[in-house]
Amino acid sequence: MKTPFLKTVLSIVRKDLRAELRSRELLSSMALFALLSILIFSFALELDRVARQEAISGVLWVTVVFASILGLNRSLAMERDQGNLEGMLIAPIDRAAILFGKLAGNLIFALLVAAFLLPLMSIIYNIPLLQPWLLLVLLLGVLGFSTVGTLLATMTVQTRARESLLPIVMMPITLPVILGAVRATTSILNDLPLDDWIAWPQILFVVDIVYLVMCYFLFEYVVEE
Repeated sequence: MKTPFLKTVLSIVRKDLRAELRSRELLSSMALFALLSILIFSFALELDRVARQEAISGVLWVTVVFASILGLNRSLAMERDQGNLEGMLIAPIDRAAILFGKLAGNLIFALLVAAFLLPLMSIIYNIPLLQPWLLLVLLLGVLGFSTVGTLLATMTVQTRARESLLPIVMMPITLPVILGAVRATTSILNDLPLDDWIAWPQILFVVDIVYLVMCYFLFEYVVEE
C-alpha cells in the first residue's frame, strides 16, 4: 500500500530542511558563492555607472542561476552518496512524490538565497530590488529553473562528471526561463510601461507549467537503472 502523495512530499521536504539545519552545508555554500559573485561584478562595474545600471538584471540572474546549480548538485549528490535516493525508489511511494518533494526543497533553498541577495544588491548597487513585480518574476524564474534542474540533477548524479555535466545539459533547456526572466527584470528596473513587458511573466508562467508536466511524466524513466 502506497503512502499518500502529499504526505510523502511533505516528509521529503521536512527531511531536507532538517538535514540542512543540522549541517548548514548547502545554504552556506550557495550564499557564499552568491556573495562573491555580486561583489566581483560590483568591483568590475564600479567605474562605469551606466553599464552598472544596465547590467544589474544580468548580474542578479547569473548569480541566482549558478547558485541554484551548485545547490542542485550538492542536494542530489548527498542523497546519492548516503543511499537515500535508492531507499526512496524502493519504498512503497509514488515516484512523482519524490520529484515534487526534492523540487520543493530545492525551490526553498534557492528562494532563501534570492531573499538574501535582493536586499544586499539593493544596497551595493543603490537600486530598489524589493518590488512586487520583481519578486513575482523571481519566483516564476526560480520555479522553472528548479523544476528542470531537479529532474536533470537526478539523472546526472549517476555520472562521475556530475558537477560539470549538469550546467551543460541545463542551460539549453532552461534558456526560455532565463531569457524571459532577464527581459522582465530589466524592464521592471527601467520603469517601462506595464504593457511593454507583461507578456514575459505570462510566458514564464506557461513555461513553468509545461516543465512541471513534462518532468512529472519523465521522472519515472529518469530514475530507472
